[in-house]
Amino acid sequence: MKVSGFTIIRNGVYYDYPFIEAIKSVLPLCDEFVVNLGITQDGTKEKLIELNDSRLKIIEREWDMASSVMGSVLAVETNAALKECSGDWCFYIQSDEVLHEQYLPVVKSMMENYLDKPEIEGLRFQYLHFYGNYDYIQDNYRKWYVKATRVIRNSPDIRSVGDAMEFGKPGRDMLNTKDIPAKIYHYGWVRPPESAIKKRIDFEKIYHDEKKAAEIAAKLQNYKELGDLVIFKGKHPAVMQERVKQNNWDFDAKLELQRPDWLRKILIFLHPVTKRIKRVFSPSGGNRDASV
Repeated sequence: MKVSGFTIIRNGVYYDYPFIEAIKSVLPLCDEFVVNLGITQDGTKEKLIELNDSRLKIIEREWDMASSVMGSVLAVETNAALKECSGDWCFYIQSDEVLHEQYLPVVKSMMENYLDKPEIEGLRFQYLHFYGNYDYIQDNYRKWYVKATRVIRNSPDIRSVGDAMEFGKPGRDMLNTKDIPAKIYHYGWVRPPESAIKKRIDFEKIYHDEKKAAEIAAKLQNYKELGDLVIFKGKHPAVMQERVKQNNWDFDAKLELQRPDWLRKILIFLHPVTKRIKRVFSPSGGNRDASV
């Protein structure tokens, strides 16, 4: 069994992505690792070279940000990296995601178990979404995705779709996947406040034209998705320990203002109903969820 890891990264240093930690977290499973590096001058390439790992294959591309529609450039570039993979399985890790080392054995076992079962096209992982700093995670499963496919079979008709969150086939946006007992730690919403707002403004440009992105940016607030946070009581992945130690910014989770847990959980459960009601009475059709 041969396993290829792959990811995409652009301005990783500028936006303070844990892209090196992301790569390191899955390298133990990989025979090769492909990085699609969007051409920048922020030191991201130098950080990748410092890994000094013979399994690493860096392809440099000029990402066409101007042509992106609803994040489509991310899928285009993900597929460019996937095309370079030669393994039986391909492990996709985004630049703000980390696989905890405790799950390495189960992921390897599942890849071996399903290698000769072509009807299983991918493996789907559970998610923890850290928010504000490394001490809190989002608890609202209606607004934050709880599962995503990160290991896929190397097949010419399997491709990244949408904004690169999932994979599909022609005429089918979802693969036939197997849920596995392994978690991805998502750190995309953990960075110093000044980096967070800078990243968020440019992120909107992936989904909207310049004018619309500017309008959204003008209304942005740092860490506005409060109200459903819980304290993280586990242990961060080993590759993240140094970064966690350097957590030097204050974050007020406002836990004292949250509804009681029993009420929160009821409202989360009823969210699809209340969301439809809001759309009926809201001219704008309601706000976009945080997971979009």
